[in-house]
Amino acid sequence: MYNWFLKFFSADMAIDLGTANTLISVKGRGIVLNEPSVVAVAENRLLGRKEVLAVGSEAKQMLGRTPGTISAMRPLRDGVIADFEIAEEMIKYFIRKVHSRSMLAAPLIVICVPSCATQVERRAIQEAADAAGARKVYIVEESTAAAVGAGLPIDKPLGSMVLDIGGGTTEISVMSLGGVVYSNAVRVAGDQMDLDIIDYIRKNKNLLIGEATAEEIKKTIGCAIAPKDKKEERQMKIKGRDLLSGVPREAVITESQVAQALSQTVGKIVDTVRQALELTPPELSADIVDYGIAMTGGGAMLHDLDVAIRQATGLPAFLADEALSCVVRGSGRILSDIEKFKHTLQTMY
Repeated sequence: MYNWFLKFFSADMAIDLGTANTLISVKGRGIVLNEPSVVAVAENRLLGRKEVLAVGSEAKQMLGRTPGTISAMRPLRDGVIADFEIAEEMIKYFIRKVHSRSMLAAPLIVICVPSCATQVERRAIQEAADAAGARKVYIVEESTAAAVGAGLPIDKPLGSMVLDIGGGTTEISVMSLGGVVYSNAVRVAGDQMDLDIIDYIRKNKNLLIGEATAEEIKKTIGCAIAPKDKKEERQMKIKGRDLLSGVPREAVITESQVAQALSQTVGKIVDTVRQALELTPPELSADIVDYGIAMTGGGAMLHDLDVAIRQATGLPAFLADEALSCVVRGSGRILSDIEKFKHTLQTMY
């Protein structure tokens, strides 16, 4: 009875709880929130517990710039919860923000998880959403939501392949007749690309940069394949701390150097695609030859990654429309027609 009463004050929502960003789609309204999955906390020594100072964009600005008493952190790593209490506070904050701070909000939530998440990790995500005030929680795998968001015909007797590259995980799935025929996920994605860039610049330029700078490099001149014409390749000025003198210094990095830094991670993603193709049933493989590989997620926007996959597999690969929001748009469609997609949903209890 209480849940029946609360649903009139709540907007049912789909949440793409990502390692890098959290997106929320509300039933009937579309995407209403897109914020970094970052929380800033301060240690309250009098009460002996942590207090949340900021969430989302405001907290991300604090990354690498906090004093000793404050820490800005990501409560999710590799697509799953690393700090349960902080993740719960973050979800609670986003739910209240969508509901304009209403204390009566108790929405039905469809929340995405990586296919590589264990049962324990899935339960942790569901419990965090429950504790944040949800009246009912359904779990859907990110690759399934990405395929729905990309507009692939997953309910037809055709093979559809989707490659979803997020912040913490890369997932590849083959779907047909509304079900998952093959699915695999590796914990190598956008965050690993940032670490690769940091490591390359430290080793080759004796310069230490932060994650925010590495992410900016990846977005500005990041590429999977080094440009053939060196005269036209893009460059970018970067600032960091000199490892020899310890003072701030400026340096220049080129597209070719970034491609070299990312080569190992790109190679792992390509190998994951190859493995999926080897294990796909022959009839569905024929469909993939015709329709290609749909690429979704922020990591899929890396320049020339589709070209690298085409060169390695000989199959067409294309970036889906609005690749960054495919997962949340797909989970929003699932939320709008739960009866149709009920076989793709899971609840841990």
